[in-house]
Amino acid sequence: METNGRSMATDAEVGAAVPSAVDAESTRRRVNGIELHVVTAGDRADPLVVLLHGFPEYWYGWRTQIAPLVDAGYRVLAPDQRGYNRSEKPDGVRAYRTDELARDVVALIATEERDAAHVVGHDWGGVVAWEVACRFPGAVDRLAVVNAPHPTAYRRQLLANLEQLRRSWYAVCFQPPWLPEFACRYDEYRLLERALRETAATGTFTEADLARYRRAWSRDRALTGMLNWYRAAARDPPNPPIDRVAAPTLVVWGEDDTTLVPALAVDSAAFCTERRLEMLPGVSHWVPHEEPERLTELLLEHASGE
Repeated sequence: METNGRSMATDAEVGAAVPSAVDAESTRRRVNGIELHVVTAGDRADPLVVLLHGFPEYWYGWRTQIAPLVDAGYRVLAPDQRGYNRSEKPDGVRAYRTDELARDVVALIATEERDAAHVVGHDWGGVVAWEVACRFPGAVDRLAVVNAPHPTAYRRQLLANLEQLRRSWYAVCFQPPWLPEFACRYDEYRLLERALRETAATGTFTEADLARYRRAWSRDRALTGMLNWYRAAARDPPNPPIDRVAAPTLVVWGEDDTTLVPALAVDSAAFCTERRLEMLPGVSHWVPHEEPERLTELLLEHASGE
């Protein structure tokens, strides 16, 4: 179901971020009992690609991929996932379990009158993409994951690799109520801004980018919605019914990721029946921002079956 939810504010933001030639729109979709804000672009008859952002971003993290995908003949949906930016922010931690997030994606695909799509995810969006592929394999034509571990691979690394355990410490800090929200909001979201700037190559995130992110973070209950993804994962870790991925899968990994060890890329790809692994030396966790052209090239090759 698509609701009539276009607004001047979101249309202006989309128009400023995505080339006007692709005619991207800001829409609202009713999915899985909630309402998502979704940027759509491309012909409805074209093959469907769903782009899933991570923390602490929103649809804007995929802005440089939207136009090339449309130009190559794809229909693109880039949602603000639940809890983020202009999407609905349901109450309670349980509303942010990974299986619920995966159901959002399956329902979003259905709003296009499709049974399946090419699903692409970065960071937490990649975690959701893995969950969709494992829990609802019929909904995924092709899977592409950028710097996000397969749940079983991540669990094994946490148990066996002290370095990965050390790198995951920050997730513990997000577990208490209200205090993480206070810390993230303090001094104009300095903590979240540093989480972007200090883990990426110098100049990756511009002042204009950070201003957009601060607006997204400042929306009512957005911080709680975003942090509830971590809280839900700690209380109810991702555990799909199968761990083998049948869909052809592309795993792209910036090797200089400060939070995820490179071994996770290899371990994650091993769960895929048909796989391509692309390691990017000298690139951080923020591949869509640091290497947008290379990532777009890889996504297009993968989508076309090359």
